[in-house]
Amino acid sequence: MKSDFESSSCGDDESHAGDLSHISTIPPQLKLPEIKWRRSSLPSCAPDTSNIGLWNIMRKAIGKDLSRVAMPVILNEPLGLLQKLCEEMEFSDLLDRASQTDDVYLRLVYIAAFIVSTYSSNYYRTGRKNFNPLLGETYECIREDKGWKFIAEQVSHHPTISACTCISPNFIFSQKLQAKVKFWGKSIEIFPDSLNTLVLPKYNETITWNKCPMCIHNVLSSERWIDHYGDVLVESSFGTKARISFIQSDYRTRLNNVAGDIIDATGKVVHKIFGHWHENIFCGNDQTAKCIWRQSAVPENSKQYYGFTRFAIELNELDDDLRKQLPPTDTRFRPDQRLLEAGKVEEAEKEKARIEQAQRERAGHVLPPKWFKRDGDSHVFIRDEDPGHNYWKKREENWTGVEFMQLW
Repeated sequence: MKSDFESSSCGDDESHAGDLSHISTIPPQLKLPEIKWRRSSLPSCAPDTSNIGLWNIMRKAIGKDLSRVAMPVILNEPLGLLQKLCEEMEFSDLLDRASQTDDVYLRLVYIAAFIVSTYSSNYYRTGRKNFNPLLGETYECIREDKGWKFIAEQVSHHPTISACTCISPNFIFSQKLQAKVKFWGKSIEIFPDSLNTLVLPKYNETITWNKCPMCIHNVLSSERWIDHYGDVLVESSFGTKARISFIQSDYRTRLNNVAGDIIDATGKVVHKIFGHWHENIFCGNDQTAKCIWRQSAVPENSKQYYGFTRFAIELNELDDDLRKQLPPTDTRFRPDQRLLEAGKVEEAEKEKARIEQAQRERAGHVLPPKWFKRDGDSHVFIRDEDPGHNYWKKREENWTGVEFMQLW
């Protein structure tokens, strides 16, 4: 029996009219520098929360925006939101494949698979929330093995807005994220207001898409589970589109189904995709479909380490060389998060309270974005190419002439 990766391409069904014979399951080879060794575990396991009275903590937040409610640090995971945005780039090889695919419809197949993959890590992370970034907080990530560098900044506090850019020889990806988080008593819903933009320089093509909502069910019990639901519309500057539907699950099945269409400029369906947002994406007919993406195996001890994937475990790593190169605003230096990662919960709680109080005291101080700028009158932020505000240029200059506010 053939494996998913060896399965044949789509048949000639009218609704699957595209030729899939050129779909490659191996990303193009990139010329990369020496790959850095990275850690495979965290300094400490996640603390036990079984004796935490969640209802007493959460009941006062019913109907409120949880992003503005202070929560005990023991309910956090040792990653910040800016790092969570970077985590979405784990399967960037799908964008590399898209960047080398001349067929405009197959490019959208790979891009759609990438979009679905950005939700996959949530499946393992139902128990904790990430740290909310402070205004002016940044996070960089350079992945020689993947061929890209990533920079994110918290550009607004009210409303809370994060901006990021990931640059590769093959693509430029950027995202603006603003979200409302509501607690309804038994569930938490997250409503993202997000604009994602991908530029493929080889084809002079720009692709944009939104994010769908997420719900954490049974939030007060040990039987928590996550559901993504709604439509993601992907639009290319060439007039082609993809519509990806995250199909709402129920408690008994929790199938996490996804289905989508790749559509030409006239509205005709060229390819169909389907799968599960936590596991895989296929393209084609049910019996002969080709696997475009499959989730990587999680570490055996993942449950002990907050449900982190291997990629997530690496995001907050800080060695001596990197310590010398980062700006003081980088998330890796945030003390409450670092203490939680080390298993020092009481110390982390004290630091979190101190840091949040300091931010409240700075509330009247205007702090414009340092590495991004607003695009006109919109709430979209783009990377600032001015030499004095170009993150990577100033990094090369060892931050000469850059003034940083003390965040923690």
